[in-house]
Amino acid sequence: MTQKSSSIWNYKPWWCQPWSIILTGISLIGGSWLLLLNVWITSFVAIPVLIWMIYFILIFPKLAIASIEKDPSS
Repeated sequence: MTQKSSSIWNYKPWWCQPWSIILTGISLIGGSWLLLLNVWITSFVAIPVLIWMIYFILIFPKLAIASIEKDPSS
């Protein structure tokens, strides 16, 4: 019986690691500000990007681990 890793990040490619998600989010938000210098447009960009970052860095790993732990075939 092989033991599965408790970190979901071991199963993800490099472009879906926490550092790449954070770097992409900061780049999108910062790029919006540097390009447009408009608080409203940057906020419009930042809100979905921050939701995306929170989901994939905080919520998804917990859900994935819970799913793996519940799976009787593992």
